[in-house]
Amino acid sequence: MSMQDLSTLRAMHVIPGSPTRAARHLLSISDLDPGEITEVLDAALTLKAGSPAWIGRAGPLARKHVALLFDKPSLRTRVSFEVGIARLGGATTTLSAVDVGLGSRESYADIARTLSRYVDAIVIRMHSHAGLVELAAAAEVPVVNALTELEHPCQALADLLTLREHLGVLRGRQLVFLGDGNNVCHSLLLGGAAVGLHVRVATPAGYEPAPDIVAEAALLGRRSGATIEVVHDPAAAVAGADAVYTDVWASMGSEHEVAERRRAFAAFQVNAELLHGAPDALVMHCLPAHRGEEISAGVIDGPTSVVFDQAENRMHAQQALLLHLLRSRRVSLAPAEPTPLRSALAGVAALRP
Repeated sequence: MSMQDLSTLRAMHVIPGSPTRAARHLLSISDLDPGEITEVLDAALTLKAGSPAWIGRAGPLARKHVALLFDKPSLRTRVSFEVGIARLGGATTTLSAVDVGLGSRESYADIARTLSRYVDAIVIRMHSHAGLVELAAAAEVPVVNALTELEHPCQALADLLTLREHLGVLRGRQLVFLGDGNNVCHSLLLGGAAVGLHVRVATPAGYEPAPDIVAEAALLGRRSGATIEVVHDPAAAVAGADAVYTDVWASMGSEHEVAERRRAFAAFQVNAELLHGAPDALVMHCLPAHRGEEISAGVIDGPTSVVFDQAENRMHAQQALLLHLLRSRRVSLAPAEPTPLRSALAGVAALRP
């Protein structure tokens, strides 16, 4: 996808307001302001520290139903949402693109209007970010972006949660992303900049993240004190990093470029030699990983790897996110009435020994 195409998608992200729709969507991680990101991370940590299931009592998502739509393959996203929602007392219906006929059997808008009559939220992974925007514009319940070609905000929330667990604080820490300037990179730039995390992207020329997203991240960084950089020297980029992150070189939709990308990205493999400049850095990958390509087996299985912590944290971050979005939708509540998020955290505290 060209930079012009990505810029067009970014411009389409803004959804006109509607006086009849109170739904709060997460199409980009920038839909959460810095305080909200912190609140979601705080809640996720509390949920993670509590009971693994709401045994013998109604959870905060009791009588809530979430539709999960997948236009692309999914392991971590599907299971983390299904299990996380079930552990909070909610229910899910999971549908594939074949089941629904996304954008072909019927329009995105009609799918959104129909599902809004049945469920309390829609989580969707799809090829088209433009289609996601169209669907969300018609939905009367919260819509969550579970990955498009433009962003992967749920992954970035889990990544920020993992960094907070291992580093203690995010502000002033240095995250280095090596590889393709893809959807994961975009969400990390925006989310990291919002909370004061320095983000440096090292990529071959021609594979940089979208300029509009880099510019938006830089603006967020000026407010939070974070620095945003895009460079082309992997060894220099990694020096002194607190965390080094990589992803597959050919994301879904770029498989036809595998051979070309292997040549372009050869110097960007995260391996022991490259990490000499940051021997204690956390090693991160959103999975699935191609061992021996973007990351060596010794590094992904090594002592500083937090890759599977990231995978686990998808569930906790997404639980907190859904509670936040469903709380935001209830605009008519009196201030004293418990919100789903407050009720959830109170319930977790009560379950602790």
